Amino acid sequence: MSLDRGSVFRLCRMLHAYLSAFAFIALFFFSATGILLNHPEWFENYQPVEKPVAFALSPAELAAAKASKDPGRALAERAAAKAPLAGAYASADMAGPQALVRLEGPKGSTDLTIDLTTGAATGKVSRANLLAIIQDLHRGKNSGVPWRFVIDVTAYVVLALSLIGYVLFFSLRFRLRTSLVLTGVSLLILTGIAVWLVP
Repeated sequence: MSLDRGSVFRLCRMLHAYLSAFAFIALFFFSATGILLNHPEWFENYQPVEKPVAFALSPAELAAAKASKDPGRALAERAAAKAPLAGAYASADMAGPQALVRLEGPKGSTDLTIDLTTGAATGKVSRANLLAIIQDLHRGKNSGVPWRFVIDVTAYVVLALSLIGYVLFFSLRFRLRTSLVLTGVSLLILTGIAVWLVP
């Protein structure tokens, strides 16, 4: 079925309205957190809350972790079941009699030292405040697959919304010329700043 010009514009308006319901919330979040990221000097006095942590893995837990395909990750999983840690498994150094395990995430991080002989574990948990959490969510830093999916969906929806909105320019017969001029001027300004003013 072919669509005439009017039908195309009506379809675009409908899609624009439906996509806007999600896109405006996402744009508000990423715009607001983008401003915060652009002004780190506003929060120079922020210090994460650090707490010591200590626990012990049983001989069975320690043996099972060391025998797994990824001992560092296995140690992190068993450690998380023993104490309230922050972050997801990021890395581990298994050299020598100790394992140094690092967990990272928007909500905070954990550094552990685990004795591979006795199972004794000590370390510190650094918990982020709400501001640091939303900044890391903006960047998708250590945020996991589900949140990276949200970022991708947001980008696709905003791109679609922008393209549909541009198509709708052509339904504004008396404003089309002005819209195209503003588009061209905006593109030139952004390009000029990127080329000549960004060091």
